[in-house]
Amino acid sequence: MGGSGAIGRQTIQALRAVHPDVPVLVGGRDLARSRKAAEVIGNAEGVILDPRADDLGLGDRRVRAVAVFYADDRLAGLRFAQRRRIPHLGISSGIYEIAPEIAIHMHKPDAAAIVLGYEWLVGATTIATLLCAKAFKQLDHISIGALVDDEEQPGPAVSEDFERLASMLPAALTRRDGAYVWRSDDEAKAVFNAIDGTRMEASGFSSIDVVGLATETGAPNVEFNIANGVTSSRRRGEAMSTEIIIELAGEDPQGNRLRTRHAVFHPGGAAPLTALGVSMILERLGGLDGAAPTPPGLYFPYQIVDHATYLARLQQAGGSIVALNPIGH
Repeated sequence: MGGSGAIGRQTIQALRAVHPDVPVLVGGRDLARSRKAAEVIGNAEGVILDPRADDLGLGDRRVRAVAVFYADDRLAGLRFAQRRRIPHLGISSGIYEIAPEIAIHMHKPDAAAIVLGYEWLVGATTIATLLCAKAFKQLDHISIGALVDDEEQPGPAVSEDFERLASMLPAALTRRDGAYVWRSDDEAKAVFNAIDGTRMEASGFSSIDVVGLATETGAPNVEFNIANGVTSSRRRGEAMSTEIIIELAGEDPQGNRLRTRHAVFHPGGAAPLTALGVSMILERLGGLDGAAPTPPGLYFPYQIVDHATYLARLQQAGGSIVALNPIGH
C-alpha cells in the first residue's frame, strides 16, 4: 500500500534482490501510477485500493502479507490483514497513534503477526544498537542521534508523516532514571557529533526506538535526537548519506565502566535503509526465507529480523556499522 512511492519501490527492489520471483501487488489511490510502477518492477500488478471496502477492492486475489507506506487513518490495511489472517507491517504511525493497532491485536491475538515498524529507518537503529550492546553486561545510557542530510528529498508520504508528528507530538518521549518523561522546549534541545566529529544541533524526537530499547536492554536512560544538516560524507566532498550515531555507557562483563560510540552509515541516504528493513520483515513474515512464517503476535522489527543477516545485507548494500572514538559524556 503506497508501493509506487520512493521507499515502496526501493523496498520491492531489495526484496526482489533476494527473492526475484515473488509476485507483488502495488497498491495506491492512483491506478495509473500504480500500474506504471508495477510495469517497471516486473512480475507485479498495479491496483487501486478502496479503504472503505473490506477487501480493499482486491476481490479474491491471494495476498501473503501487507506493508503500508503511508498513514493509514482508517486502518484499512490492518483490518484487511486481520480478516484474512495474514501479517501486517505499518511504518508511518507515531507513538501516540499505536493504540488502535494494539486494540485490534488484543481482540484477535491469534489472527496474524502485526509489526509496529515505526522505529527509525525500520530496524536500522535498534538492530545496530543491540549488536553494539553485546559488549555490555549492564547498560545505563543509550543515546541515539539521527542525522538526515538536508539534500535528501523525501517523498510526499514521508513529508506528511513528519509534518503530522511534529504538529501532534512536539514533545520527545525519553527515559530518565527509569521513568518515562516528555522533553519539550529548551529541554528537548540536544547536540551530538557526526561521524567526522562535527557538532550537530539536534532536537528530541519521539521514536518508538526509545521504548523498545529500554525494554529490551533494561537501560534506565534512553533518548533519541534528530538533526538535519550536512552529513560527514558531503563534508568530504562526496554525495549525501545518512548517519545514526549510537552512544552507549554502562559496565562490561568484568564490572568495569565502558563507553562506546558507533555509527550506522549508508551512502544512499535514509530511504535505502528503510527499504532494507521493510523487505527483510516481509521476507520473514511470509516465510520467504524457507523457515516457517512469523507466528501471530505483536512485534517490533528487531524481534523478527535475524540480526546477523541484517548486518550482512547492510554491508552488501554498501552500508556499515562504524566504531567511533567515544566523546566525553
